[in-house]
Amino acid sequence: MEAGFINLTAENLPNEHLCCIIRSKKPHPGVEAKRQWLSQRIPEGHVFRKLNAKGCAFIEYAPLEKAWTPITGDHYTYIYCLWVDGAFKGKGYGKALMEYCLADAKARGKSGVCMLGAARQKAWLSDQAFAKSFGFKTVDTTENGYELLALSFDGTAPSFTEKAKKERIDNPGLVIYYDMQCPYICQNVLDIQRYCTANAVPASFIRVDALRTAKELPCVFNNWAVFYNGKFETVNLLNAAAIEKILKK
Repeated sequence: MEAGFINLTAENLPNEHLCCIIRSKKPHPGVEAKRQWLSQRIPEGHVFRKLNAKGCAFIEYAPLEKAWTPITGDHYTYIYCLWVDGAFKGKGYGKALMEYCLADAKARGKSGVCMLGAARQKAWLSDQAFAKSFGFKTVDTTENGYELLALSFDGTAPSFTEKAKKERIDNPGLVIYYDMQCPYICQNVLDIQRYCTANAVPASFIRVDALRTAKELPCVFNNWAVFYNGKFETVNLLNAAAIEKILKK
């Protein structure tokens, strides 16, 4: 591993590359929205550790009590995302990032580390097979196959909130909950809004803008969640094909 790692701070955040595969010489609205979101999270203990290079090799995690996800547990760390892509794969960066997170959690006296998974690997979720190789195990599940993976240091376990397991809302049509953690969200919201307008699809977009709102969501959530006619569908970002598949159900 030739390059080292750095953690984002209030001082270096304005100028650091944020590691996703968006490439633009001009300021990208999604990247800048994430930069603003991170500026508010870092003082809360959110960690964004990245390869000191312009590429995709990073981990994001936070104290579970401050993590924007409807999961509860005492003294846990929550991993939002661990992603190594492109030319950086196969060089041991993912292992180094996970080991850093686990060591950091132990040094802070945490009870363990947890993350969102699924019975079958889903897009936009970190590789759960990789996590399980470190000892992560399924400690909670939802009826539609999402799982909470945890590596416990003291025998305790976190859990989804009961409201998250409900996975039903009263709103008809397409309903999307989102926050600004992921750089892809801004563009994805705009693309879906255009599609729904052009095809007369009723749609509501609910921006999750506070920790309390995220903790009370009626479904699993990493930064995005989709309902259709009251039923929870996915945490995956959508394209036109994915929307049409949901609408046909």
